[in-house]
Amino acid sequence: MASHGFWSLGAENAGDNSNQSPSRPRAWCQAAAQKFTGGFGSRICALLNVGEAEKPADPAAKQTQVESETCGCNKPCNCSKTNLGFSDLYSTDLLPATNGDMKTMTFLQEVVDILLSYIVESFDRSTKVIDFHYPNELLQTNNWELSDEPETLDDILINCRATLKYAIKTAHPRYFNQLSTGLDMVGLAADWLTSTANTNMFTYEVAPVFVLLEYVTLKKMREIIGWQEGRGDGIFSPGGAISNMYAMLLARFKMFPEVKEKGMSSVPRLAAFTSEHSHFSIKKGAAALGIGTDSVICIKVDESGKMIPSDLERRIVEAKQKDLVPFFVSATAGTTVYGAFDPLIAIADICKKHDVWMHVDGAWGGSLLMSRKHRWKLNGVERANSVTWNPHKMMSVPLQCSALLVREEGLMQNCNQMHACYLFQQDKQYDLSYDTGDKALQCGRHVDIFKLWLMWRAKGTIGFEAQIDKCLELSEYLYNKINDREGYEMVFNGKPQHTNVCFWYLPPSVRYLEDKDERKQRLHKVAPVIKARMMEYGTTMVSYQPQGDKVNFFRMVISNPAATFEDIDFLIEEIERLGQDL
Repeated sequence: MASHGFWSLGAENAGDNSNQSPSRPRAWCQAAAQKFTGGFGSRICALLNVGEAEKPADPAAKQTQVESETCGCNKPCNCSKTNLGFSDLYSTDLLPATNGDMKTMTFLQEVVDILLSYIVESFDRSTKVIDFHYPNELLQTNNWELSDEPETLDDILINCRATLKYAIKTAHPRYFNQLSTGLDMVGLAADWLTSTANTNMFTYEVAPVFVLLEYVTLKKMREIIGWQEGRGDGIFSPGGAISNMYAMLLARFKMFPEVKEKGMSSVPRLAAFTSEHSHFSIKKGAAALGIGTDSVICIKVDESGKMIPSDLERRIVEAKQKDLVPFFVSATAGTTVYGAFDPLIAIADICKKHDVWMHVDGAWGGSLLMSRKHRWKLNGVERANSVTWNPHKMMSVPLQCSALLVREEGLMQNCNQMHACYLFQQDKQYDLSYDTGDKALQCGRHVDIFKLWLMWRAKGTIGFEAQIDKCLELSEYLYNKINDREGYEMVFNGKPQHTNVCFWYLPPSVRYLEDKDERKQRLHKVAPVIKARMMEYGTTMVSYQPQGDKVNFFRMVISNPAATFEDIDFLIEEIERLGQDL
């Protein structure tokens, strides 16, 4: 199936990645130049030396180059770059310096040019996903040390280029290494705006629009979960691990509100429950809250990674018999490795029976609620007391964007408020419920909401739905292609529940080994070697790991809407190319 539109620029060279040079002219530049007006495409092509981290031998030559450029304002003006170079300018020459406005605008335009050329290059399949160097090499070949004296703005621009030269192109259509991949242009624009506004989310007083956008977006997300009229509460936190810890904190406070003032010595020994395949953040949250990792009881999973409800109930009963107090069950909607969805309805029945807080960690799989085709995998989520949902994963919102949704309104405020009078004065002229900072664990809180809100406005719910459905279609394509292909073996039977496709690649030398122990030992080494070669060639990246008694296998995940069927084909061919001699 052919790719279309902007993603296809340079796709004709997609198979030749091994001999790329950062300074090599690219055929797609001409296509880009035609797509953009005002000479913008030509400027991007000219700026594709973003990888050049070294200064020119002759500083005067660079000065001449800078002075030969014009501002590109598309209207008569006096802001020609002939009046400005950066080799003798410093940060103190920029705003708020007197007469620093033009210098600031020109400097920032240079930075934007670097960013734009990097963005366009990131979507070009003929470029590397990574220009890999070992840590000692990067330390030795580049000067990253901090000094007492300031560097010129010329040096600062070189630092920007060098940083991006060695950065992983997470927007690249062949980067599959993490759950969060891709780069959305509207989300990026929102991130730039957020950084420009540079405000804090603790009060309506300093973030009026952002606070309101968080209010309406969280309400919409609660409606999608299925809570009546979107009632409840919630907050955006610095990632799914913190959202999960919030849930555990609220569950403990709900059962034992005295713990807020008196601490853990005032409550009996607690017990939390989660599956063997759940995210490590559940245990980390228990450690941080003083509950202890030993109090987290791991529940067995079936072959596909789903929690077994009968084992959950058995362990809850056992905990009570040992005088432990069950207070928290974390079900997972989309496990990190297998992408499994726990049976939420059965788990909800057990939680109701034993009066235990039910949390759903939907950091990875929660976004499937946006898809009419796939939301059935979260049936029962509306019965949860709290839900973690990370739009920075399947919805491609720029990092970071994680929401905790809570069914009971006011609980977060009661649990976390400290009445700091220098922020949360009670005699302000507006509705104080919009001062959301006192229900958060943080004081300073980044504006994460605007990226999600602006992307939602740009795509609509149906746009997110199409994006999610496409990624799941690609994962099914990969599964169907390798399920019966020689040299591949699936980690568990059945089609993937999410976009996670877990498999072993068996090189020819391993396929017919009869000694099971030797086969296992040799297979354990295959994925790490192929992954290392991927990074050294820079052609693609995909994750691997062991799981329980299973040796290292590839965990392919797809969340980048730029990926195509051709990219999946390329991945398979690349694994075979890099692993055939093992």
